[in-house]
Amino acid sequence: QVQMVESGGGSVQPGGSLRLSCAASGYTESRICMGWFRQAPGKEREAVAIHYTVGAATAQLSYADDVKGRFTISQGNAKNTRYLQMNSLKPEDTAMYYCAANLYCGNSNWRLTNLYNYWGQGTQVTVSS
Repeated sequence: QVQMVESGGGSVQPGGSLRLSCAASGYTESRICMGWFRQAPGKEREAVAIHYTVGAATAQLSYADDVKGRFTISQGNAKNTRYLQMNSLKPEDTAMYYCAANLYCGNSNWRLTNLYNYWGQGTQVTVSS
């Protein structure tokens, strides 16, 4: 049974940084697409970034336009872990952030939430002065 374990949310002032962590416990496949989605109150869940690895190789790395240059997704020492380094945070980044995983990322369809089989419980990120 796969469990997604997230950590690292919190409150920060605009311009600050946070790092989120996610681990896919119990996942045994050699390829995995892991990434982050977020959902603000009253809005739909949206894709933030994904990192797809096949064995040790990166097969796909994608970011939403509004986080490019500010957020970085990376792999941890364990192959089924990912970090989301969030810099230059803005109030509009405030949301519940969810880690998700699937066997593949779907190339241009990576933003589709129904593509992902495994979801974390969410961690709150609040950016406010």
